[in-house]
Order: sequence, then C-alpha cells, then structure tokens
Amino acid sequence: MTFHNEGRVRRVEIRSDAPKDSDGRCGSHRGHEVLVQAGAGIGSAIEDEHYTAQGARIARDVAEVWGAAELVLKVKEPQPAEVVRLRAEQTLFTYLHLAAAPELTAGLRASGATCIAYETVEDARGRLPLLAPMSEVAGKIATQAGAFMLEKPLGGRGVLVGGVPGVAAATVLVIGGGVVGLNAALIAIGMQAEVFVFERSIDRMRELDLVFGGRASTVYSSTLSIEQMLPQADLVIGAVLIHGARAPHVITREQLGLMKSRAVLVDVSIDQGGCFETSRPTTHSDPTYQVDDVTHYCVTNMPGAVPITATYALTNATLPYVLELAERGVQGALATNAPLRLGVNVAGGEIVHPAVAEALSADLHTAGHDLERKP
Repeated sequence: MTFHNEGRVRRVEIRSDAPKDSDGRCGSHRGHEVLVQAGAGIGSAIEDEHYTAQGARIARDVAEVWGAAELVLKVKEPQPAEVVRLRAEQTLFTYLHLAAAPELTAGLRASGATCIAYETVEDARGRLPLLAPMSEVAGKIATQAGAFMLEKPLGGRGVLVGGVPGVAAATVLVIGGGVVGLNAALIAIGMQAEVFVFERSIDRMRELDLVFGGRASTVYSSTLSIEQMLPQADLVIGAVLIHGARAPHVITREQLGLMKSRAVLVDVSIDQGGCFETSRPTTHSDPTYQVDDVTHYCVTNMPGAVPITATYALTNATLPYVLELAERGVQGALATNAPLRLGVNVAGGEIVHPAVAEALSADLHTAGHDLERKP
C-alpha cells in the first residue's frame, strides 16, 4: 500500500505523523511505499533526510502525493484545498471533529472517500486510545496557558496560581474528569493551586480521589454546583467530551456575571464546538478575547504548540492502526478491528457515525458500503 504524510496547511499546525514502527523505521521495509511531503516534519525537528534514511520517499509536489496515496495520514482535519483532492478509493486517517463541522462533512461525503477519525476510535472498555495522547497534552497545556493568562500584562487578574506564604493560591475549577481534566488538574496541583474537579460519574470520582491523594477535591457536576463555585474561581478549564458529539455548554453567558473580573476560561472542548456558550475558536497567535470582562482562551489544536512532544505521542498511539490498514487494506482492517471500525465517520458518501449524524441532524447510513458498524 502507498501511504502518505501530508504537509501542514492549517495555521501553526506543525506536527508530523509519518509512521515509524517499533524499531524506528518507516513502513517501507514492510513492502509499503511511504511518501512524505517535503518539509512535513520540520516543525517537529524531523528533517526530510530522517525519513529517507528509513526508506521513505520525499514528494515535493502536492499533486503527486495526493494522486499516488491510497492511505492519507494527517493530524488535523483537511482544509478545503485538500478535501477537493480526496478520491473515493482513498482512506483518510486523521482527527476530524465533524460534529462541529457541517461544511467539512459535506466535502468528505462528496469525495466518496473512507474517512476515519482518530477521536472516535474506541476500544472495548470505551476508551479513546487515539484521542488520549492529545488529551493528555491539551490538559497540561490548558493549565499552563490559563496560569499565564492570569498575569496582568496578558490582561489577567494579576494572580499567581500557587500563591505565596501569606497570600492564597488561585482557585482552579476543572469541569470534566476525563483524560483532559485529570491532566489539567495534575498540573494545577503541581502549581499549588486550590483545585476542584467537577465530574458526573461517581466511579470516576473515586478513581480521581485515589490519584489526587487529597490534593484536590472532586465535586458532582451540576448547574448548581458549578454556579456555587464560579464566584471563587480564578481559572476555569472546560474539559467536557461526549464521544464524537458536539460538546454541551456547561457555562452560559449569564453565568459569566458570577465570575471575578478578568478571571480566565480555557475551553479544551473547542474542537468539538466548545463547552462554554461564549466560546469561539482562536489561534495560538491570537489566543484570547474578552466577554463580560472574563478572558476566554479557546485555541483550537492546543497540542500544536508543542509539536515535538505531540508528534511522538500521537505516532506512538496511531502506528498499530496505520500498519493494520496498510497490511490488510481498509476493508480487511475494518472487518477484523472493532475499535478502528468505530472510527469511521464518513464512507461511500454517507455519514456512518451516529453521534456525527445526530449532531448534524443528518441521516445515518450503516449498510450498503461494507462498513456496517458492529458492536
């Protein structure tokens, strides 16, 4: 199989995802042709020569790589100029976040390609193995960024997250106790903040209590419990996820009135539409804006700020699935790999993931294209 690592056109997206296997070599030694777009790995400190030394071929023409590839690997969702290059016989494997992207979904449907989303690949225990590494990175960045934005020169309240002797530490609320929330809380604990994690699963709160060892409090998440804590909050991190679906709003605009002047909201759920009513996507180069005197940090693709860490974390997780797709072909891999099958969002011109169909109020199709979703 010919597979291809596409260069980045999304602003400040500088990760690479050309796969290397457990001995550090590209899949070429298994008989596959690996095309890497020139310069694709530079932002992650991987030069073209590093790829060619492991058997990959550097393609300097975009038309060549899209035209030759059977399997296209990316990190973030394809941009309009890329979508038009997709063909029905190709497989796209990347983060898609289609629940908040109706135009992209329409473009992928029109291509006829099989589009597999990293974020909806789900294992037998309901975990998201390809979303987890980026969730870990994003959770840690969220607290770092929030702490930075609390500084006065950045428009914040002028509060040091950890405080000092005689001056109280900042109060940090983390809404959502999944992978993002856990990692955000751990960094906040390390910065010596007063930390509260809001979660709705009792079992998950028990797990978090064991991890935190008394260094943070867990709170059952409800509108009332969040409202009661908002007046105390200096930093609120939104870490809400519903698999494949648009994120629900856990803080409304009206509730901003309960918060301190120049408190900070960090919305890690922004790629899925955002979990604050007042959230809108921002970039690393222009990360914040104010609504009702509350700072909003809603950067899409937060892990893009640390491309070296993010590249290796993502590749470690995705590689087994990439190799299976290459070895078995898309139909063979999907027939035998249930987690990978759950990652298919669009195939044969139809939406085949129920959460995406529901979010976009579209028809769900599961039969007629040999990709029927199985339990």
